[in-house]
Amino acid sequence: MTSVGFLYPGYSAEDDYPVFEEKLGGDVRLHLVHTLMREDAHRVDALLDVGGSDVLGEGARELRARGVDAAVWACTSGSFVFGWEGARTQAEGVGEVAGAPASSTSFAFVNALRALEISRVAIAASYPAEVAERFVEFLGAAGIEVAAWSGRGIVTAAEVGTLSGDDVLEWVAAGDHPDAEAVLVPDTALHSAAILEALEDRLGKTVLTANQVSVWEGLRLAGATAPRDGLGTLFRTGAPVPAPAER
Repeated sequence: MTSVGFLYPGYSAEDDYPVFEEKLGGDVRLHLVHTLMREDAHRVDALLDVGGSDVLGEGARELRARGVDAAVWACTSGSFVFGWEGARTQAEGVGEVAGAPASSTSFAFVNALRALEISRVAIAASYPAEVAERFVEFLGAAGIEVAAWSGRGIVTAAEVGTLSGDDVLEWVAAGDHPDAEAVLVPDTALHSAAILEALEDRLGKTVLTANQVSVWEGLRLAGATAPRDGLGTLFRTGAPVPAPAER
């Protein structure tokens, strides 16, 4: 039984993970540990606190106690806001404490794009522009071209978690660009497990969401890389797994 642990800040779309576990079948267990969020705000200073080593270390110790095969810091903005090297140090710290290979949602996006051989994307971000721009910079450090990006300007994860599936479909479609090979939706506070296939049907191209790539990355690190249906192109493709993202 493959066991993957996720450090998840607060409570917004944590119920996506049981949905992913069910869709993955009976051979995977996804363990969620909620980490401290002193302030729910998509603001740089608040995000640096959310992803601090003290906060993640406490959660990683719990994952170690559960004996997970891999660990993922399931927060996009709370990883890319540290920059490429800072995010790498952050993930390494989680791995050391958890006693398992570790990554974060930001690196999961990069590794997923490399596995799919996609280099040009559009971004439909829930964040304010200041935070969304940091994600564009992070992807640029990995050599990924952003054809277009938009920020919805939502300040709190709690509000993102209330968005309906129909709302998300319309908003992500509006964030697409003709030159983009895929559309990225970078917020683990957004529910997406139930609408991954609908998103790709609507846009006619690959769509990668934060919780989706987080789960994929955890399975990748744990060596469970068999193709799986019902969770979008990323899980279905069976693409060769790349080495961990490096500059």
